[in-house]
Amino acid sequence: MIRNFARINSIPHYRVEFSSDDKDTTSKTDSNPNVTNTTEPTSQIPVISQVSNTPTIIPALTAPTLLPALVPMPTSTSFINPHEEYQYLNLIHEIMQQNQKHTSRNGDTISVFGAAMVFSLEQGVIPILTTKQMAWKTCLKELLWFIQGQTDNQLLQSVGVHIWDGNASRDFLDSRGLRQNAEGDLGPIYGHQWRHFNAKYHNHETDYTGQGVDQLDYIIKCLKDPIERFSRRLVMSAWNPCQLDEMALPPCHVLCQFNVDNQNRLSCALYQRSGDVGLGVPFNIASYSFLTHLLAKHCGLVPHEFVHYLGNTHIYDDHIDTLKLQLLRRPFPFPRVEISVLRENINDYKFDDFKILKYQSYDSIPMKMRK
Repeated sequence: MIRNFARINSIPHYRVEFSSDDKDTTSKTDSNPNVTNTTEPTSQIPVISQVSNTPTIIPALTAPTLLPALVPMPTSTSFINPHEEYQYLNLIHEIMQQNQKHTSRNGDTISVFGAAMVFSLEQGVIPILTTKQMAWKTCLKELLWFIQGQTDNQLLQSVGVHIWDGNASRDFLDSRGLRQNAEGDLGPIYGHQWRHFNAKYHNHETDYTGQGVDQLDYIIKCLKDPIERFSRRLVMSAWNPCQLDEMALPPCHVLCQFNVDNQNRLSCALYQRSGDVGLGVPFNIASYSFLTHLLAKHCGLVPHEFVHYLGNTHIYDDHIDTLKLQLLRRPFPFPRVEISVLRENINDYKFDDFKILKYQSYDSIPMKMRK
């Protein structure tokens, strides 16, 4: 059922409609030599910007005043190639259409409860979004940090990753009641739970070898076993109620399950309790797809699918206009990933072991990250 839904959802369920004011704004860009001269945004062809080698459609300078209209199916699909990225774009559109407003812990949102997407990982494909430029290097470095069981933000900073800085600050840790934590010590978050589930947490400098439950190691051992790889118990949880209050931030992507079919194809299903659609969800799609490719390589399997389930699926109010612009963009083919070496220990994989091939995207879309 979910795959039929994913196929239907792989073409846009909306068409772009502007008010007269928006059309006027679009026409003002006609003097710009970098912009295709057209008043129909959906028919614009990506061009090469003079300031970037990234193909980009340059839309109106301000977001459309009207949300792209929802239709049962596009009025004409002859020019639309089905693309799995439209699942994400349709999700943005649905949340805006529902317009369910809430005031949350860290800001005002619009949200829906319950969403699902399916992405193919076959032939080395990796679903790194193309309708904006993704910081996939940051995503991969964070994943390798998780895999090593690390919780020290300074290790991420040392490789140029700053996505945890806000949650690792002195002020934020104090607001969580973690005054005993040194600045940068995030507590028993993802990496600790993946590799040392429920081990008593002291600090980010402690050696936890042999303590707690190494969920990732258990999954790897099963995946390498010709019988156990078909187990229905290949589950890795980051949600540990016993230690939530010790974490700088309780986990958003809480549980993943791996599955091997009768063709030795490996799939991953993720349940995410809370999804920041503008920033977090694209990152999570890429991260768990990287993880699935890595485990397939490491365990002698074939990568197959990433299935993404979301609970509270939300857009922050200051991301709405920016994401409306993203709906104007047509996806490029997803890139491919190659892992150049087979290492003996999962902890030993390095960033340089991964190569992304043929990643073509639009320019990045700046959005404020919430703590």
